[in-house]
Amino acid sequence: MTSFESKTTLSKPIEEVYAFLEDCNNHEQLQPDNVYDWSSTRDEATFTIKNMSKLALKVKERKENSEIRIVPASETPFDISLNWLLDQKDGKTEVKLELNAELNMMMKMMASGPLQKLIDFQIKRLTDIFS
Repeated sequence: MTSFESKTTLSKPIEEVYAFLEDCNNHEQLQPDNVYDWSSTRDEATFTIKNMSKLALKVKERKENSEIRIVPASETPFDISLNWLLDQKDGKTEVKLELNAELNMMMKMMASGPLQKLIDFQIKRLTDIFS
């Protein structure tokens, strides 16, 4: 399993950050420009990544004010999960986004850079939204 992660600290209550992240409708705001045809409900999102394919993701698990686990809602070329981990410290919310993917050596070489850039982008967008 290959893991990628990015972190931020927000000057907002953990309840506010969790309420935003646990609703897939809000995740469209975290996506880069190459994501389009976004469609979502509270629990699922489907979208297309330019020059790639259509993806469907769903919330598999929610732990109030601490974790949201998102997994594919349909068949994917490799196992993948997105984990939003929240922790409250000194009145601030620490947010970590982990992306775990089962990548073979060739996929790891090709996808590592873009996957790390994606989660870094999403953490930056989250920081901008809550600034």
